[in-house]
Amino acid sequence: MKAGLLITGNGALLYLTSNQKYIDDGLVQKFISKGITKFIVYEISVDEARKKYQGHFNIVAADLRDTDDLRILDYDGNRAFKMFSFKELGEPYLHE
Repeated sequence: MKAGLLITGNGALLYLTSNQKYIDDGLVQKFISKGITKFIVYEISVDEARKKYQGHFNIVAADLRDTDDLRILDYDGNRAFKMFSFKELGEPYLHE
């Protein structure tokens, strides 16, 4: 399981994926199919996300399928963006 902070023109989303990477071609295509065509993604530590979101994390993670699945952990962009410091973010992935 991987976690990512997706930043778009409309705000931020925190997601979990069963993919091997926090971002790959399949996830990019899923975002594009939802109308999200320009974005920045940062990898988030799954352990840190689990600590910060506690029970909610467990509920969302339990719904994750084994292959190529994506679940939104936090739709509240303001909260998702503030939840992690810049030091906790991985290298940015830019898509345009």
